[in-house]
Amino acid sequence: MDKIRSALNKHRSKLLSMKNVVGVGVGYKETVRAATGEPKQGIVVLVRQKLPEHELEAQHIVPKDLDGIITDVIEVGDIRLLGVDRTKRGGPAQPGMSIGHYKITAGTFGAVVKDRKTGEPLILSNNHVLANSSNGRDNRAKIGDPVLLPGPHDGGVVDEDLIGRLHRFQPVNKALSQSSCPKAAAAEFWANALCRFMAPNYVVKFLRESNSGNTVDAAVAKPEKPERLNPEILEVGKVTGVAEAEPGMTIIKSGRTTGVTKGTVKVVNATVSVEMGDGTEAEFHDQILASEMSQGGDSGALGVDDRRRAVGLLFAGSDKVTVFNKIQNVMDKLDITF
Repeated sequence: MDKIRSALNKHRSKLLSMKNVVGVGVGYKETVRAATGEPKQGIVVLVRQKLPEHELEAQHIVPKDLDGIITDVIEVGDIRLLGVDRTKRGGPAQPGMSIGHYKITAGTFGAVVKDRKTGEPLILSNNHVLANSSNGRDNRAKIGDPVLLPGPHDGGVVDEDLIGRLHRFQPVNKALSQSSCPKAAAAEFWANALCRFMAPNYVVKFLRESNSGNTVDAAVAKPEKPERLNPEILEVGKVTGVAEAEPGMTIIKSGRTTGVTKGTVKVVNATVSVEMGDGTEAEFHDQILASEMSQGGDSGALGVDDRRRAVGLLFAGSDKVTVFNKIQNVMDKLDITF
């Protein structure tokens, strides 16, 4: 170890002067461990991005060894202070920040996407974040409603923090919902008239049972000023494409509440019953279940793999798992692309 540290101290300044290098230290050379099964310590050079040697000038190529000590290069990205303000007002609007329909608390701005027909930029999140959990018939939200950044819980107000307007959403069908049938309304009226005489402290409600499930909890808003949008996900980066989730895959999200977290895909093609927060439940099909990696307010965050390819849209969870809509279903239902 003393020999390694001596070599590191000797060459530290030269290594740190190389382009793309953000740090140096002592660690194990992973390729040696993989080939022999035995760890071997050496000098580790930390770079923003690993580049092929032919793209680097000779003086910026890390030598294979220094004074007989092996070297290894590890890609670490840009190292910066954590604790990003995800509720700030004004300035650029980025995925990972607080956002919400003007009647809700707050969720997460998931991604900047494009309308498949027009190519215009749109803001992606959940229905329950941008459309107040509407089924399209309950007057909980309508197209054109204000969407605020940050969300109302984080201080967003309509007059000052309008980032866009609700443009399109996929209705969420609950297992039981208020019926809009005229016959049911008439029956409810007469049932309550009778109830006033027999049990004056009670009210009768006729609820409609839904046999149709859901595949997504998703919506898009049209930005008021597209130039305010920064498509790079906070502390993650730019989305590079789309991928299919598979068990064992690493999944990463950047959310309003817990910031950047990583999890592992546990189950795909799942059917789950989700509590909707108002005493009702809704059934969702073809979902992705990952390890616990979120809390309230992270809803709407985009899940990406370790190559920053979009995999799912986070919308629910428990203290054991996090649930994502399959991103291909989100794209098809909302007619959007990345």
